[in-house]
Amino acid sequence: MLSWVVTFLVIALIAGLLGFGGLAGASIEIAKIIFFVAIVLFLVSAVVGLARGRRI
Repeated sequence: MLSWVVTFLVIALIAGLLGFGGLAGASIEIAKIIFFVAIVLFLVSAVVGLARGRRI
């Protein structure tokens, strides 16, 4: 998922440099959404992993 974030950020940077503001803004928003989803999934995975480790 984080590779998608980097891809969208690169697209946004290139689009911004070329003057495509709308495309750059949309790419940044998509990158933000994917980044926060990845962070939430990581935290959920970490909590579940810690909970399983304590039960054993």
